Amino acid sequence: MTKAEVINEISERTGVEKAIVQETVECFFKVVKGSLVNNENVYFRGFGSFTVQKRAKKVARNISKNTQITIPAHNIPKFKPAKTFVEKVKKG
Repeated sequence: MTKAEVINEISERTGVEKAIVQETVECFFKVVKGSLVNNENVYFRGFGSFTVQKRAKKVARNISKNTQITIPAHNIPKFKPAKTFVEKVKKG
């Protein structure tokens, strides 16, 4: 399902105009992204958590050039679904 399909589905279910739904969805994504950029986790009870995971510095190899590369420590976004959400998906 694409973002456009999600917007259409929400618009049909709620009766709200697509433009308003699209603006709301875009704003939602901006808030979540902004929070993660600021190292703040976002929690949705019954759905899941968007968290920032810290990756340590490591040494990797560039096989084609036969050299070592140092990858600096960095943060990555991570999503962990809630247990109730996982159970619903398992049951279908």
